[in-house]
Amino acid sequence: MANSVQSRKRARQNERKQAVNKARKSRIRTFLKKVEGAIESGDKNAATAALRAAQPELMRGTTKRIFHKNTAARKMSRLSARVKSLD
Repeated sequence: MANSVQSRKRARQNERKQAVNKARKSRIRTFLKKVEGAIESGDKNAATAALRAAQPELMRGTTKRIFHKNTAARKMSRLSARVKSLD
């Protein structure tokens, strides 16, 4: 347990940051699930639109250090390949 004033303050800050990061990660996952759902339905137009909406969210997650940049790049690459293969 935090004893000093500084460590108590740091614990409070960490709780706030954790809540914000959790919300950001959840938002990104929601966008990715929309892309997955559109791919599963087989609708290429909807999948493309969902992918275009998800891309900036995912990249924003990398700038906010929610995901590593290579993780985001890998997810985008795999999703775009799956959307591209739809007919």
